[in-house]
Amino acid sequence: MKSSDVRICAVVPTYQNAGTLSDVLGRISAQLTDIIVVDDGSTDATREVLDAMEKGALWPERTGRTGTRLHVVRHSRNRGKGHALKSGFRKAAEEGFTHVITIDSDGQHFPEDIPLFLDAVRQHPQAIIIGSRNIRSENMPGKNTFANKFSNFWFMVQTCRRLEDTQTGFRAYPLHRISGTALMTSRYEAELELLVFSAWNGTQIVPVPIRVYYPPEGERITHFRPFADFARISILNTFLCAGAVVYGLPSIGLRKFFASLRKSTRP
Repeated sequence: MKSSDVRICAVVPTYQNAGTLSDVLGRISAQLTDIIVVDDGSTDATREVLDAMEKGALWPERTGRTGTRLHVVRHSRNRGKGHALKSGFRKAAEEGFTHVITIDSDGQHFPEDIPLFLDAVRQHPQAIIIGSRNIRSENMPGKNTFANKFSNFWFMVQTCRRLEDTQTGFRAYPLHRISGTALMTSRYEAELELLVFSAWNGTQIVPVPIRVYYPPEGERITHFRPFADFARISILNTFLCAGAVVYGLPSIGLRKFFASLRKSTRP
């Protein structure tokens, strides 16, 4: 794929983030002209916010929203971030986009970092680009740091690949590399599953450093449930480790073997 063939949009899954949504979308619109928002069954004022933005209201004045196209996909009930992402990917493909940049709607990510992803996509159009947070940051909540280290360890076991941040939701995906991927999970751990499957299938994964904002404790909106979520992740990792033994690691090994063989036979 040539860089000139690349068409990129943003995919923003959202659930109960009416308070931050308009600001996040406004800042994204200063970077990209097409935004797909997937409302995953929100019961707060998200629908009203999106309705107003579709009509041209509520956009922050400082943004470059002229010409922005807002596409809204709605789930009738909360189905999980994994489902929301798949709905966004499907909509992006229907609209003719080749790549999507996913970004959370809670205000933790900086849309101003989107140019880093645009540059990386142009350099590596076949790769998944993942934002890499500084997990040693003083303001990162302890449970986030632990969860990320836990996830990074199992990713390394399952793929023989080390990444600093496997849980970030700020990513760029080439749609043709992930289309048809059958995920076992439907919530936020689907992002880890997608990374593992992509590594097994030979997709390059390129990290780029990003900033992140964690609001004060009393202002944070989180859907993370420590016991239930760690239980689901542990079950997922059990299946992924089994898959790594019978498919993933042999596939990676064979791919490296044939690559070295081709290299050695070149004149």
